[in-house]
Amino acid sequence: MKLNRRNMLQGTALVFAGGAGYSLFGSTNSSTPSIVSTAHAEDFSELNTPSPMGEMFLGEEDAPVTIIEYASMTCPHCSAFHAKVLPSLKEKYIETGKLKLIFREFPLDPRAFAGSMLARCAPKEFYFPMVDVLFKQQSQWSRAADPRPPLLQIAKLAGFTQESFEACLKNQEILDNINKVKNTAANQFGVNSTPYFFINEKKYDGKYTVDAMSKAIDALL
Repeated sequence: MKLNRRNMLQGTALVFAGGAGYSLFGSTNSSTPSIVSTAHAEDFSELNTPSPMGEMFLGEEDAPVTIIEYASMTCPHCSAFHAKVLPSLKEKYIETGKLKLIFREFPLDPRAFAGSMLARCAPKEFYFPMVDVLFKQQSQWSRAADPRPPLLQIAKLAGFTQESFEACLKNQEILDNINKVKNTAANQFGVNSTPYFFINEKKYDGKYTVDAMSKAIDALL
């Protein structure tokens, strides 16, 4: 079922009723990574085309190495990468002007859509801090019977009110744009799981470790 504002409103009612339905607050199993089926040949010609919402990235615009990361806010492997690997990459490469990391949304379930939407609704300077908190507190909101209270508390750190929180999750334009990013990634670039990386326009098939990714980056410097 396509996600839209009507489904979201219905889903909110289901949450209050304690039911289960396909909504932004549907259930999710975060213990295993989700896989998206892709039947199209990979075409990387538009990989560098910016997201319709604008690219969110860390580092210098003209850094010699660019990593594009596709991630889902409910993906435990993505959370682990951001907690255990990204800090070292920031120190070694991003903060020294050698690496730019572009973060693109690839939500694998309705709750991941909600997290992605809230990050996009936040002021730009709060985008990555909010992504960090969503990953750090992933188990608290992604597995909650009702994820809205913990998500609201996270959103308040970025200045959300109850009203702006609800308005964000009803924003059809943001929802559609996130879907466009996801569908393009799946249908054109072969993205079928998260995290999924491209380094300088080539798919990265190595391990998600500091040593392995550092080796791949160093080879391009």
